[in-house]
Amino acid sequence: MGEKVEAAAFDLADRQEYRRKLRQCLAGLARLLEEKRFDRPRNLMGLEIELNLVGSDGLPRMMNAEVLRRIASRDFQTELGMFNLEVNIAPHRLESRVLDRLAEELRTALAYADRKANEVDAGIALIGILPTLGRHHLVSGNLSDVDRYMLLNQQIVAARGEDFALDIEGVEHLVCSSASIAPEAACTSVQLHLQVTPQRFADVWNAAQAVAAAQIAVGANSPFLFGRELWRESRIPLFLQSTDTRPPELQAQGVRPRTWFGERWINDAYELFEENLKYFPALLPLPDDEDPLSVLDEGGVPRLAELVLHNGTVYRWNRPVYGIADGVPHLRVENRVLPAGPTVTDVVANAAFYYGVVRALASDARPVWTRLPFEAAAANFETACRHGIEAELEWPRPGRRGGTAKVPAVTLVRDELLPLAAAGLDAWGVEAADRDFYLGVIEERCRRRVNGASWQAATFHRALERGLDRDAALAATTRRYCELMRGGEPVHTWPVGLAAAVPTG
Repeated sequence: MGEKVEAAAFDLADRQEYRRKLRQCLAGLARLLEEKRFDRPRNLMGLEIELNLVGSDGLPRMMNAEVLRRIASRDFQTELGMFNLEVNIAPHRLESRVLDRLAEELRTALAYADRKANEVDAGIALIGILPTLGRHHLVSGNLSDVDRYMLLNQQIVAARGEDFALDIEGVEHLVCSSASIAPEAACTSVQLHLQVTPQRFADVWNAAQAVAAAQIAVGANSPFLFGRELWRESRIPLFLQSTDTRPPELQAQGVRPRTWFGERWINDAYELFEENLKYFPALLPLPDDEDPLSVLDEGGVPRLAELVLHNGTVYRWNRPVYGIADGVPHLRVENRVLPAGPTVTDVVANAAFYYGVVRALASDARPVWTRLPFEAAAANFETACRHGIEAELEWPRPGRRGGTAKVPAVTLVRDELLPLAAAGLDAWGVEAADRDFYLGVIEERCRRRVNGASWQAATFHRALERGLDRDAALAATTRRYCELMRGGEPVHTWPVGLAAAVPTG
């Protein structure tokens, strides 16, 4: 939610007016769709990465304002926690050497940010959840001093009416509570944007939902939270629980959580925006002065400001996005499934896999979502988050009419999805050498059954075996992770364990 939001107090009239404006915006969106006002196909992709600030001791550094002042680039912005940053890469056309260009831009930007952070004994870490984060780090006092974060925290806390309960059972069991949404700041993600036409939106969104589990299986990188080893991708349950506006009674009634996989395949983009209004009360009822229908009557393009703001407070893992570029409206699918890291090469490999396989599945004459129940896709997503590279996923099987079967995620990705991803990248016009290199990274993860989460867990246990206590083992794992991350080789090549000399204090 990057919109500029200023602190404000809301009364009943504000909420009623905002609801009215939301309905106007939805009607405006319907008119834009009906009048075919959206941008032509441009094959544009975009990328955002959330980052952690880490000291040489492996612990988080609460100093994003100081680091951002030193970076002095609009490409870098604050994120929810004072130990977070976000980097935004300008949109690229999906063609030719886009993957290598993307990797080079990321390496240059992150190396510069890392040098600037080093000036204040901090560094940039690409990781899903920083293993050394403790409960004392994730408190409201460590939220970034930005109006939109303070206001969002205030409104989510007010909507819930009580502390947030965190209860995640995986390898170990974590039960605790928080008085604020600060634990959400532990979740650092990669967001992959794909601009699509309205006619293609449903196919792309459905395809993205279908492969979300496979993305997590090969890309999981968040096995620890508050010193506990939990799910292989613990960001997912943590994000859900740390933003959950529902007290237990509303959960028992089946009220939908704001962090949401969804509950059905769709036929058009409008359905998702309509659901967001139907199911989720506004958290930030800040009416804009634009009359979207009048703007349309005059031949203009409305900002749909209320719809955009509301949409940013419903945390779908594949989110619909309305935007305007050069005076022309467009739609994007924002894929929010992946954790950050482990390296730039891994991030770009994850992106290559996603953009390729979604292109292929969205163009399939027999779409996978006509053969895979939505409930199975949702169950796959949870299974992959729990088990990562070792997950088994339900998938349509050739020769089984209308049937599905469980298949190891590594087999599904290697034998079925990677060939589709290669065909999809070919359809985008991506250079064959880049296609083979980055998809080869995914193939090697599958062959070796290694991703960021499995490496972190294995290295942590090696540290315990060497006699380090839990906190020291987590810190040593984090320091070794950051060392190898800066080396740049993809995670499947990383040796498990610590460097020869590891401080034990």
